[in-house]
Amino acid sequence: MPDFSAFIPFLAVLAGALVVVAVIWIAIKLMWKVAEPNEALIISGLTRGTLETRDGMDFKIVTGKGALVFPGLQTVRTLSLTLNETELKVSCVTSQGIQVIVEGVVIYKIGDAPPFIANAARRFLGQQPKMQSQVYNVFEGHLRSIIGSMTVEEIIRERDKLGSQVRSASGVEMEKLGLVVDSLQIKDLQDPTGYIQNIAKPHIAQVKMEARIAEATRNREAAEREAEAAAQIADAQSLSAIKQSEAQANAERARANAAQAGPLAEATARQQVVVQETEVAKLEADREEQKLQTTIRKPADAKAYAKRTEAEGQKSADISAAEALARRTELEAQVNARRTELQAQANATAAAAAAGATRVTGEAEAAATKARGDATASSIKAKALAEADGIKARGEALGTNQDAVISQQLAENMPAIIAAAAEPFAHVGQLTVLNGGEGINRMIGGILAQVGDYLPALRTALKDGRQAAKQPPKAPDA
Repeated sequence: MPDFSAFIPFLAVLAGALVVVAVIWIAIKLMWKVAEPNEALIISGLTRGTLETRDGMDFKIVTGKGALVFPGLQTVRTLSLTLNETELKVSCVTSQGIQVIVEGVVIYKIGDAPPFIANAARRFLGQQPKMQSQVYNVFEGHLRSIIGSMTVEEIIRERDKLGSQVRSASGVEMEKLGLVVDSLQIKDLQDPTGYIQNIAKPHIAQVKMEARIAEATRNREAAEREAEAAAQIADAQSLSAIKQSEAQANAERARANAAQAGPLAEATARQQVVVQETEVAKLEADREEQKLQTTIRKPADAKAYAKRTEAEGQKSADISAAEALARRTELEAQVNARRTELQAQANATAAAAAAGATRVTGEAEAAATKARGDATASSIKAKALAEADGIKARGEALGTNQDAVISQQLAENMPAIIAAAAEPFAHVGQLTVLNGGEGINRMIGGILAQVGDYLPALRTALKDGRQAAKQPPKAPDA
């Protein structure tokens, strides 16, 4: 039987070595810490760190591998490197003073580089839920600042620009926190004041108007096409009916012509006879007309023309004679008036010298003067009636205003009338006027009253002459 006593020490040593190895393996297993791909190990304590901070702290950062941690001498904690998300809902005021509410989302994480992990470890290690509020505060301030420099229209049209500016502005602060922004999205822009809705209204109205116009245009075009089609159908039906009517009319016309051939030939012959008779009657009428013109109308026209020419000549002669007589009367009246004026001045001087004459002599001479004035006025009335023919001629020239013609004749003959009324005083050697100036006024008033008495008679005579001149001349005898 073999002796195994010699192997016992060897086995004991082997067993002891295995135990030591097992103990060492278990110890290493317990102290070896491995970092997951989405986390970082922060080892502090008895260690020489891989990164020295500005504050003089020394700790070790392990990512993607393992590290030996001595319990009691070192402390190891994990820092998650996974993505985080923070909802943003910030009330802002634009550069136009319009309040808007910006809704967005920020997706961020702790940076992979050791400086980012170190900054995040010093701020959020063991307190990672606080990152959400810190990130919200950072982005809230920058959003308000940037939106305050933009208009509502720029925010609507340039959301990418807004996000880029916010990321750029918050980059330094996020780096200090050890964070990097993977994405910043502006999800919604609320408008409590309704400004955005009002901005869209003109465009919406324009689009609606264009849509209505387009629809109306299409409806009009469709109606035109339908009307054209209906018109073509109606034209085709009308053309067919016309052709049928023409064919039927031709057939009826042929039958009527055949039925009326005999009467038509007779009527044609009779028509030719009537035409010839009409021509003969027309020639006879023309001959009678020519005979009437030669024997009756032309001699009558010649006699009428001769009488009309003679009347016009006599009329012109009468007008010329009346105008000459009126002119002569006017000149005589002016001469008599001047003579009367001179005689009146001489009489006034004599009356002043012979103021002591008796009242009886003055009354007698006044009566004589009145008698002579009446005679002279009657003479002037006869002259005025004679001049009525001249006024008639001028009235026909003036044409329309009878009273104007009469007034003109009275005005033209007024000097002669007054001179004639005063003419008897030219033969008075001495005139005694009683009562001084009052007596002279009465005397002059009497003269003017005499003239006034004859004016209506003159006006009536002139009107009668005017009416007689308006009567049409009698037609000459045929």
